[in-house]
Amino acid sequence: MQFKRLFIAALATVHLGGCSAFDRLGAIGETPKLSAIENPVMQAGYRPVSMPMPVPEKVSYSPNSLWRNGARAFFEDQRARRVGDILTVLVEITDKAELENSTKRGRDNSESASIPKLGGWEDLLKKVLPKDVDLNDFVNAASSSKSDGDGGIDREETITTKIAAVVTQVLPNGNMVIEGRQEIRVNYEMRELIVAGVVRPEDITSVNTIPISKIAEARVSYGGRGQITDVQQPRYGQQFLDIVLPF
Repeated sequence: MQFKRLFIAALATVHLGGCSAFDRLGAIGETPKLSAIENPVMQAGYRPVSMPMPVPEKVSYSPNSLWRNGARAFFEDQRARRVGDILTVLVEITDKAELENSTKRGRDNSESASIPKLGGWEDLLKKVLPKDVDLNDFVNAASSSKSDGDGGIDREETITTKIAAVVTQVLPNGNMVIEGRQEIRVNYEMRELIVAGVVRPEDITSVNTIPISKIAEARVSYGGRGQITDVQQPRYGQQFLDIVLPF
């Protein structure tokens, strides 16, 4: 009975996994169909976006004026300065490190002791000790140790990209905390780029960009997840053994 249940469950899994394959087989020779235009809010998995927003400002109009108070255009500085504003981070990282270490150590020790004379008691000592013991070479010890160690590091990393970040906090001294996240999916591989840190308003250029070298406490994460990344990583069991095994 238990085998029958397992067989049914396996059959159902294969059937569900093969649905997409059957659909593709049925579309052989046909052009891909365009998706219908739908309301994004009504699609499965939709979640409203919640972002840091500035404190609402009261909008008022001055008499005989063509412009409202608090407007953010018409010769006004367009650089990010408030919570919720967006600026572009120029990520240009070129790291290169070369280190070489060499250590050599050697030590030799030798000790010997003999008891040719012991106040006339050497004859009695010969009777007590085994016959093979020679008092002229009573103790003879030698030891030596040698160790050689070589180590080297040759690393080179280059990342060049751009990412838009959002001002999440304005500190009391005027500096701003920013964070940006970007995800790109190509087939079954997801690439992620995350940038966060603290910037000064005066370091932001006139075109509302800032280089990564001007960001304090910068945190940059560039990686991926997906089928290719899974293949490049060792199995969980191998990672566990690498940590646990002492040899």
